[in-house]
Amino acid sequence: MTVHGEVAPGFEVVLEAFAAVVAEQPGTGAAVAAWHDGRWVADLWGGHADAARTRPWERDTVVMPYSVTKPFAALSALVLLDRGLLELDAPAQRYWPQLRAAATVRQVLSHQTGLVALTEPAPEELFYDWDALCARLAAQEPLWDSGTAIGESALFYGHLVGELVRRVDGRTPGAFLRDEVCGPVGLDFAIGLREGELSRVADLTGLESPEWAPDAPDRPAPLRQALFNPPGALDGRVVNSERFRRAEVPAINGHGTARAIAGLYAALLRGQLLSPSLRDEAASAQATGVDRVMGGEPRAWGLGFAVEDDGYGMGGVGGSVGWACTSGHYAYGFTTGSMGGHDRSDTVENALRGVVGLPPL
Repeated sequence: MTVHGEVAPGFEVVLEAFAAVVAEQPGTGAAVAAWHDGRWVADLWGGHADAARTRPWERDTVVMPYSVTKPFAALSALVLLDRGLLELDAPAQRYWPQLRAAATVRQVLSHQTGLVALTEPAPEELFYDWDALCARLAAQEPLWDSGTAIGESALFYGHLVGELVRRVDGRTPGAFLRDEVCGPVGLDFAIGLREGELSRVADLTGLESPEWAPDAPDRPAPLRQALFNPPGALDGRVVNSERFRRAEVPAINGHGTARAIAGLYAALLRGQLLSPSLRDEAASAQATGVDRVMGGEPRAWGLGFAVEDDGYGMGGVGGSVGWACTSGHYAYGFTTGSMGGHDRSDTVENALRGVVGLPPL
């Protein structure tokens, strides 16, 4: 398949790695963008944007990158923190009195609330009713005492953070993100698409594979509980629908380009959007341990970001990722319409890391 876009001289290996990834995409295509030391060094895309493979992936094609959306949702609250309208260690109940979980704003931002799943079955319809879903979350008993453990709130992180934003500012998290985060720095990323944006969306493909089914054998029970109630987050019929694309589900259903995702992290590395002190705090570990939802090796959560030794960012189920590498001073975004693992992005990012003199992931 033909790859379009450009790379800076010396970064041709990134193009080669990405072209190999696109050639093997079984469904819709992919895009990658990278910023390094003050300049864009890669902005590439290729493949098809629709499941029928008749519409090409273009420069402005946007796609839903699942949890890569979570840091965008967090930025809205972080901006309000910088403005003194939220307090990091204040009880979240100060702003949202109905919230049963006794969590601080810091704990909400760093996945410590225990509000990771709904106890009672919920219909798909709940995704489309902001107030009803927030009411369910407010009444829900957390699965652990807030602050005593970490666990990614796979479907509800954006509602927990976003309702704080809405109660303080009055705007929905999607509107706040457009006006105060993405708009000022020119990021083509949105939560809750508008009429003119729908024609640019790439379909998510491959969701019919057994690995994305609720009963997949290698999925921990807590993750199954967190991902499939309400149902539909891993159902192509739902996530590729206009209704879902228009909705605000800020834990997962942002839509954007790879350049917009990398652009968020480039802006942070440049000192935009947040004060340096808050950015550094957001990018540092607030809580560490084995994630009670995801399982696996111990991990660290910052204020909206996964944190590692050389940077911060977020990957999404299906293979998309956004990252700021502080040791290599680069920002990276990879989006894909073909659901799969992160090995594809790792291949491309490792090519980039080789050029800037860093070891592979």
